[in-house]
Amino acid sequence: MRVGDILTMKKNHPCGGREFLVLRSGMDFRIRCTTCGREMMLPRLRVEKNIKKITRPSPGEEG
Repeated sequence: MRVGDILTMKKNHPCGGREFLVLRSGMDFRIRCTTCGREMMLPRLRVEKNIKKITRPSPGEEG
């Protein structure tokens, strides 16, 4: 996973969203809910265990 990827998780966030933007990766991941904008730091194992799908932006979309 790289910064800028969109992760679709198996479980919903309390706001109802399932998609999260990767802001930082390493031992911990900093992800942002694309629905409500809440940011959270989670351990790598917890994030990797709950991923359903990874969407990478196409090269023309990077900003």
